[in-house]
Amino acid sequence: MLPGQPPGRRGGAPGLARFNTAAPTAAEATLLSCCGSRRWAQRMVAHRPYPDLDALLAASDEAGYDLAHADLSEALAAESSAGLHPGAPHAAHTALSAAHAAYECRFGHAFVICLDGYRPEEYLDQVLAGIRARLGHEPDEERAVSAEQLRGLTRSRLTHVVANHPESDVAGASR
Repeated sequence: MLPGQPPGRRGGAPGLARFNTAAPTAAEATLLSCCGSRRWAQRMVAHRPYPDLDALLAASDEAGYDLAHADLSEALAAESSAGLHPGAPHAAHTALSAAHAAYECRFGHAFVICLDGYRPEEYLDQVLAGIRARLGHEPDEERAVSAEQLRGLTRSRLTHVVANHPESDVAGASR
C-alpha cells in the first residue's frame, strides 16, 4: 500500500483481483447484489478489469447515471424496505413499517436511502425523516432522488463486497 492511501483503494486488493478474474456469471451475480439492474451489471462486467476501487466506483456511477427508466425500475424493484433489529422497541417497528408502507403505496417501490456517514443509532431517525420529507415529492422528483440514493448504496455495497472483505466469496454478496 502506498503511504496515505486508504486501505482497500490499492490496485492489488485481493477482493478486486478476484472480482476482475471471476467468471462473468459470478461477477454479474455479485454486481446484482449491489444494484438490481441487469443492464448495469452487464455493463460493469464487460468493462473489467478495474485497476483499483476508485475506477470501479467511477464506472459504477457512470453506468448508474446511464440507466434507462426501465433499468432504474428494475433496480428499485430489487430493493426491499429494511427493517430494524428484532430487539428494537415495538413502537419503532410499527413507525418504520407504517412509513415504508406509505412510501411504497405512493411511489410503487421500496424506499432507498444511503446512510453512509451516519452512525447506526442514527439510522432510524434518518430513515423516518427521509421518508417524511420525500413523501411530499412529485413522482418524477422522487425518482431522481431515489436514483441518486441508489447510486450511493451501490457504491457502498461495491466497496464492502470487493474491497473491505476480500476473503468473502465474490459471487456470494448479499443485500
